[in-house]
Amino acid sequence: MTSLHSRVMRVLSAATLLTAAVVLTACTAAASPTASSSSDASHGLTTVTAGKLTIATGQPAYSPWVIDDKPQSGEGFEAAVAYAVATKLGFAKKDVVWTRTTFDSAIAPGPKDFDLNIQQFTITDKRKQAVDFSSPYYTTAQAIVTTKSSPAASITTLAGLRSVKIGVATGTTTYTLLQKVVGGSNIQVFNSNDDAVLALKSGQVDAIATDLPTAFYLADAEVKNGVVSGQFSDSSGGDQFGFVLPKGSPNTAKVSAAVDAITKDGELAAITKKWLSTTVNVPDFN
Repeated sequence: MTSLHSRVMRVLSAATLLTAAVVLTACTAAASPTASSSSDASHGLTTVTAGKLTIATGQPAYSPWVIDDKPQSGEGFEAAVAYAVATKLGFAKKDVVWTRTTFDSAIAPGPKDFDLNIQQFTITDKRKQAVDFSSPYYTTAQAIVTTKSSPAASITTLAGLRSVKIGVATGTTTYTLLQKVVGGSNIQVFNSNDDAVLALKSGQVDAIATDLPTAFYLADAEVKNGVVSGQFSDSSGGDQFGFVLPKGSPNTAKVSAAVDAITKDGELAAITKKWLSTTVNVPDFN
C-alpha cells in the first residue's frame, strides 16, 4: 500500500495559497478509498503485497518443520503452523506466498521482503533489537546426534561431553548453550547444520548438537546408524520459537494474537502432536 506524496509550489499571494490547499485536500480525499481497499484486501495488515501474506522460511527447509522442502503443501510442523496463523489472520491458503531467506539475514537489521519468517527462530532479547517476534509457538530443548558406534553414543553426562568433538552451526542458540554448559576446545563451529552433518559423517567430529526435532530428523534420515543420545535440560523450559517480523512492524500484535488463538483453541497442540510426536523419551545429560 502506497501513501500520497504532495508537493506544494511556492505561492505569491493568499489566493493562490488557498487554491493549493483546496487541491491538496481534494487529492488526499480521493486517495482514501484506494488505501482503505488495499487495507481491507490484506485484512487490516500492512503487507508486502496487498491481499497476500508473504511468509519466508529457510532454504532448504527440513523435516519435521517442512516436509520435502515444500512449505506450500502445508505438510510439516512449521508449514502447518504458518497456515493456521494465516487463517486466523483472514488469509486463504491461496493468498499465502512463500519466499526463502537465510537464517542470519532474517534476523539482521534492515528492511525485509517478507511479512513473517518461520524457521526455528529462538526469541532472545538481543535479536529483539533488530527484529520483532510473535508470541512463541513452540518450546524445545537442544540435543546431541551421533552414531551408534561413536564414543559419544554412551555418554550421559555434561562432563563426559567434554571428551568428544561436537559440531554445531554458528550463530545458533545451540552453540551458545554448548559454550555455557560444556565449553572447551572440543566444540567445532560450522556454517550450517549441513556442514556439521558432513563433518560427523566424515569422522571430523564425534557428534553434533541441534534442536531436538531436527536431531530426530537427522538421526533418522541423514546420519547412517544415527541416534539421539541425549538432550540438555533447561530450567526455563527450553528455547521458545517465534515468527520473525520486521522491526516495528504494525502487524506484530495481530500475528501474536493469531498464535495465541491457535494455542487457546487447541489447534496448535493438535499440530504439535501430529508432526512432533516422536520427540519424547530422550534422557537428559546430567
